[in-house]
Amino acid sequence: MSDQAHYLAVFTSDKTGPRWRAWYAMTEEEQRATDAAGVAAVAEWEAKHRDSIVYGGGALGPTKRLTEEGLADIINLLTVFMVVRAPSHDAAARLFEGHPHITIWPCDGVEVMPVMVGA
Repeated sequence: MSDQAHYLAVFTSDKTGPRWRAWYAMTEEEQRATDAAGVAAVAEWEAKHRDSIVYGGGALGPTKRLTEEGLADIINLLTVFMVVRAPSHDAAARLFEGHPHITIWPCDGVEVMPVMVGA
């Protein structure tokens, strides 16, 4: 059993912001080429950090929000998630420096938070 804590990493992107506008301005061929480069880069990142990945997660789809007022379709910043282990919160966040979701695809950041098991 590892003494390292688990951290939830959620990539964010403003789907109405400049990075997505630039993505939509690309031709389909440019998007496919960017996707191919991104997929290869993610595979390389995952191989490099294999021992830190607890759960590979995945892309997040359309969101529904339920409140006392009812159910609504919303757009939020949450795009992709995964769970990693690391010796500290800072170390967990630094795992994502240069990650392809930020450097190749239009995600604008990653939020990293401890998973509070038994808290």
